[in-house]
Amino acid sequence: MNWTVPAFILAAIAEIAGCFAFWAWARLDKSPLWLIPGIASLCLFAWLLTLADADHAGRAYAAYGGIYILAALAWLWAVEGARPDKWDVTGVAICLIGASVILWGPRPA
Repeated sequence: MNWTVPAFILAAIAEIAGCFAFWAWARLDKSPLWLIPGIASLCLFAWLLTLADADHAGRAYAAYGGIYILAALAWLWAVEGARPDKWDVTGVAICLIGASVILWGPRPA
């Protein structure tokens, strides 16, 4: 099984959760204890990116960007209660197309 797409989805969740923990501490006056799961989540995120089936790290990170943008908009809606508008949806569609081209475009042998 190719783990790239599931790894990217899980990595996006881990990255957003980890970053939100820092946001909650710094911007929402939450306890510094929020940083502990935040750091763990960001470490999980970094490890998950290593599961991508890509020949170069930079290519994996670039392709992951499209999934991250989709996950960020899902977070916006599910956690923050702000529904993405047509421009958000259009933007994420463009990003996912770009990510697909980066990850699965033909490469010279």
